[in-house]
Amino acid sequence: MPVIIRFSNSSPIPSHPDAISPVKGMAVKFHLPNGKVSDLITVTIPLFFAKTPQAFVDIAGFFQSAKEGFPNLKELAKILWKYPESKASLQMLKEMRSPASFSTCQYYSIHAFYFINKEGRRQAIKYEWVPDAGLSMLEKGEVAEHSPEYLDEEMEKRLKEGPVGFKLNIQIGGENDPTDDPTIAWSEDKQVITIGHLMISKKSEVCKDTLLFDPTNIPEGIECSEDRILHFRHSAYAVSYERRINNQ
Repeated sequence: MPVIIRFSNSSPIPSHPDAISPVKGMAVKFHLPNGKVSDLITVTIPLFFAKTPQAFVDIAGFFQSAKEGFPNLKELAKILWKYPESKASLQMLKEMRSPASFSTCQYYSIHAFYFINKEGRRQAIKYEWVPDAGLSMLEKGEVAEHSPEYLDEEMEKRLKEGPVGFKLNIQIGGENDPTDDPTIAWSEDKQVITIGHLMISKKSEVCKDTLLFDPTNIPEGIECSEDRILHFRHSAYAVSYERRINNQ
């Protein structure tokens, strides 16, 4: 099945160096046999920092106000008091290091989805991409030695040497694993099943800015969970896409 992949930084500012935002994204657009498309959007952190749209707006606003200098710790304390569920993700973010390559990261869907069988039974799952090349992160001292766009440069060089591969897994949700809260990790003993394999063979000539990736754009047999952030992203990404197209 043909696909188009977009790798990205978490920072919304295009001029930010790759190393400044440790969280990376991998969006995959599947061109299905029936002529339709489906999207799978994943990032390199398994938890999200907000479980409601309002929490997302408030926390994003804090980081926006702090981008020109050091964050106001009092304001941060207020945010964490108001949204204690954010602590796990923010602590994880604090400990993350920049990857050596887009191809040496593990990517997570964050949100849960439902697989529906022919009898109508629903099974909660989460996706994860596991790199064939294994995991590899930069040491703190190595970051300064790399160019601002080292990840694009590294990927282009790597593709000249051969395809880049990822294994697609699904995590099977258990009875106590929440499907509506992306700030809570699922149980560690969850069952994991490999359902596919991705091979990236070349750099696409398609302009990534003209593509809309939507995590709610899913095929028949799969349904979105009750996760409010998942549904919020549908509207937010549509606005972002329109602004991007109109500013070209």
